[in-house]
Amino acid sequence: MRVLFLGTPEFAVPTLQHLIDFPPVQVVGVVTQPDRPAGRGNKVQAPPAKVLAGLHNIPVLQPEKLSKSPEIVEAMSQLNADVIVMVAFGQILKKAVLSMPPQGVINVHASLLPHYRGSAPLNWSIINGDTVTGVTTMFTEAGVDTGPMLLKKEVAIGPDMTSEELAHALSNEGADLLIQTLQKLMDGTLVPERQDDSMATFAPMLAKDLGHINWKQSAQQIHNLVRGIIPWPGAYTQVGGATLKIWKTKVIVAPGQLMMEAGSILIDGDKIQVVCGEVEKNYIQLLEVQPANKARMKARDWANGARIQTGVVLG
Repeated sequence: MRVLFLGTPEFAVPTLQHLIDFPPVQVVGVVTQPDRPAGRGNKVQAPPAKVLAGLHNIPVLQPEKLSKSPEIVEAMSQLNADVIVMVAFGQILKKAVLSMPPQGVINVHASLLPHYRGSAPLNWSIINGDTVTGVTTMFTEAGVDTGPMLLKKEVAIGPDMTSEELAHALSNEGADLLIQTLQKLMDGTLVPERQDDSMATFAPMLAKDLGHINWKQSAQQIHNLVRGIIPWPGAYTQVGGATLKIWKTKVIVAPGQLMMEAGSILIDGDKIQVVCGEVEKNYIQLLEVQPANKARMKARDWANGARIQTGVVLG
């Protein structure tokens, strides 16, 4: 089976590696996003999928926008793929590509469809406090994640699991599920299932201002936000007119009645706690933070260095 792979970030790498290692498959090409500046030095870097393809001498195509690159689409067509596999490609496919492979376009989506259609499903599953998510393989069609479902695999979300940790788990489960899907496709035992649109929920692209913490929310809601948007956009607040990024937190059950306003810091030994909630108040403990223009550090080290005292109000 000739497979053309469409994918870009680290999330896509396990699936591409599984395809390379699967004897019945020949990966005839990889289509990925262009090289872009990244990291502290803002140096131009190749996307992870391109790096892996290069290690195996697989041809790589990098359109800025596939919908505006007819020459790339033609080059894809010349590869004569039986099926296209797509994982976190980052671009919407048009009819010319969707109709190209005779056995269709199979996508690995990081949710249990029809829940969390869209570009950031694993992030929103954590932000919303879900305890279970998963991966779905599906045939891609013109709508946004609306195509027929193929196989699913559930994955538990731990109470402190971050979006990076969940992405690692889902990418590996998705790689295994994709190989199972292709095996069934070759065996003729794959049974597509239409999605129930009435059950669909949407997972929109993350926006930078999503990370601005509202301390009037509950400690659990804030904890979910912090772990759900690592590394970008990252949760943050203000203290003394400067931005403080929040990397790691812990929910604390507050004893008795809390009279302090939301956002107030309460220092208890080495514990840097913040009052959360508007009516029913509780605590969240800051574990790791990052002051402006400084490295990530333990919250108690930040508080000591900045001479933070009980009663200081964040936000």
